[in-house]
Amino acid sequence: MKEERCVRAALLCLGVLCCSQGLAGERARPSLHGHRERGKEGQVLHRSKRGWVWNQFFVIEEYTGPDPVLVGRLHSDIDSGDGNIKYILSGEGAGIIFVIDDKSGNIHATKTLDREERAQYTLTAQAVDRNTNRPLEPPSEFIVKVQDINDNPPEFLHENYHANVPERSNVGTSVIQVTASDADDPTYGNSAKLVYSILEGQPYFSVEAQTGIIRTALPNMDREAKEEYHVVIQAKDMGGHMGGLSGTTKVTITLTDVNDNPPKFPQSVYQMSVSEAAVPGEEVGRVKAKDPDIGENGLVAYSIIDGDGMDMFEITTDYETQEGVVKLKKTLDYETKKSYSLKVEAANVHIDPKFISNGPFKDTVTVKIAVEDADEPPVFLKPSYIFEVQENAASGTVVGKVHAKDPDAANSAIRYSIDRHTDLERYFVINAEDGNIKTIKTLDREEMAWHNISVFAVEVHKQHQEAKVPVAIKVVDVNDNAPKFAAAYEAFVCENARSNQQFITISADDKDDSANGPRFIFSLPPEIIHNPNFTLRDNRDNTASVLVRREGFSRQKQDLYLLPIVISDGGVPPLSSTNTLSIRVCGCDGSGSLLSCNAEAYVLNAGLSTGALIAILACIVILLVIVVLFVTLKRQKKEPLIVFEEEDVRENIITYDDEGGGEEDTEAFDIATLQNPDGINGFIPRKDIKPEYQYLPRPGLRPAPNSVDVDDFINTRIQEADNDPTAPPYDSIQIYGYEGRGSVAGSLSSLESATTDSDLDYDYLQNWGPRFKKLADLYGSKDTFDDDS
Repeated sequence: MKEERCVRAALLCLGVLCCSQGLAGERARPSLHGHRERGKEGQVLHRSKRGWVWNQFFVIEEYTGPDPVLVGRLHSDIDSGDGNIKYILSGEGAGIIFVIDDKSGNIHATKTLDREERAQYTLTAQAVDRNTNRPLEPPSEFIVKVQDINDNPPEFLHENYHANVPERSNVGTSVIQVTASDADDPTYGNSAKLVYSILEGQPYFSVEAQTGIIRTALPNMDREAKEEYHVVIQAKDMGGHMGGLSGTTKVTITLTDVNDNPPKFPQSVYQMSVSEAAVPGEEVGRVKAKDPDIGENGLVAYSIIDGDGMDMFEITTDYETQEGVVKLKKTLDYETKKSYSLKVEAANVHIDPKFISNGPFKDTVTVKIAVEDADEPPVFLKPSYIFEVQENAASGTVVGKVHAKDPDAANSAIRYSIDRHTDLERYFVINAEDGNIKTIKTLDREEMAWHNISVFAVEVHKQHQEAKVPVAIKVVDVNDNAPKFAAAYEAFVCENARSNQQFITISADDKDDSANGPRFIFSLPPEIIHNPNFTLRDNRDNTASVLVRREGFSRQKQDLYLLPIVISDGGVPPLSSTNTLSIRVCGCDGSGSLLSCNAEAYVLNAGLSTGALIAILACIVILLVIVVLFVTLKRQKKEPLIVFEEEDVRENIITYDDEGGGEEDTEAFDIATLQNPDGINGFIPRKDIKPEYQYLPRPGLRPAPNSVDVDDFINTRIQEADNDPTAPPYDSIQIYGYEGRGSVAGSLSSLESATTDSDLDYDYLQNWGPRFKKLADLYGSKDTFDDDS
């Protein structure tokens, strides 16, 4: 720092010295006013001269002295030093940065200047009369240049750089160019002359001093060994000499990957195992070859190149994990082969030709796979069975035999059974020990030609291990069905038919198989082979034609003929049946078109026509229907007067909870209501229907006198109830105030106890006070009662 200050002071002194010399040279020039020169031979010459002439002043930047810096001095030739001339300064920075002594013309810089902020200032100077301010000289413009010093260190465009270079690049491979700039004046000295150098990153990288290009310095740099490098680059001005300023930047250089490493298995042998019960496509195991390269350079593909398990196993590549997946290709059998060996190869997918000399980019490994024994279900010798049995075979006929075995080493015994869901009618049975299938019902091919059943096989000691096989049983046809007419034929022959005229063609049908069906043979029974009316011709194409043998049929004599026809099939042995063909005689016109087949056609003219007979029959039927309806309506019962016969309508039993006021309370309750609750209204309303009118209150509702016999009283009340339309239609509870006479036990009511004889003496009630006076009056002595009466 001390050295830098000394350099700045020396430069400042040098600048001031240069400025002083320049000003002195300018001042030596003659003035513009009153200056004469003598020429040769004493001749006086006159010319105009400038008062002062200059181009530029210089001032050094970053001056830090205590006094203002003298930039220069202005002086006019007309200035005689008497102080009448005043110097004026104007322009950029005048009065702020630059000030002038208006008497002496000295210009000083009052502030520290920075060339990097502003390199020069343009000013204007003028000399005027101090008293009148009249310009004595025209204004003149000059420039003050700020002279540069080395006060700015170099700066890089970026504080940090990032660059990539492929690994194993040749020496001198360009990585990146870094650039620094210096704010100092590049045209003045070496302040802005930069030189680059590397501070960190040797011996891997180097930098060009003039350009800043970073290059590789070592060959075969391996990314797998070291991927990232940190390099520090310095830029120094003053051409790199002592005293120059410097700046640094950091460069992070990453080695990019190339495919320079082959895949490599970490072990020479892989051991795997798989159950024999595994299904094709199931994963057995995984192998992985390591490749230190990354991206597509590290992609590995796996394949099986040798081994006795090439047909049983396959390998695929899992590109997410870069593993080889060994999968089962076919079903295994532990009892057949217990182990397999595979030779698996791992190879790079993308190979760089530049590094092909590094060796084959692949590796191999041996994979040994052991097959594990599994508890397998029984296995049938065939995937399916097809048997044949003749229809109508006797029960117990052997259809066929299925066989299964235990594939395990234990070779357990097998038991067989039929899946009853496939043999709902139970036509067959199977021997559980040997697998023989037999019939237990007679089979009919015409009912069911094929029977499809399923047979189970299970191990005796392991019921959960079972196998299932389909069994198709074909019912072989036997000629057990005779041929018949193919349809219900009805033939018609004209009365005017000619001899040997064909009037119908018949065919036959046989339920048996084609081997026991056609060809059909048609013939007439032997007993009517010489039938005088009709004859039969076999067409030998499973059809036959019926022909008229004679002429002159008459519907009046016979309108229907029955012709038996014998049909035989081609089975072994052949079967035949006799079928009857109905032949009706009809009337036809001259062209043979059918007109009528009714036998009554010739006798209808003598009576009524068919339409008339039908009309008569229709009228008779209608009359019969009318009679039946009339009788039915006459016998119909009338509707009952009461609509709701099933409804039990009775008088309601009324409950009263009024207790009364005691012996003295004779007005609280009307005892008459006990005789008949509806007696107040004078009648009992019906509950089911609304009466059309109301009867007047019946007089008989009053209590009967003691003289009336109870039988007569009850009969009277019954008669009144039967004749009262407002009373309920059913038996109901009737309330009678009179209890009757002649009871052995006597009356239980206390209402009339005052009028009956009693052996009890109630005279003592007279002595109980006024509160019992009513009781004493009711139950007093008989004498007292008689006297009162």
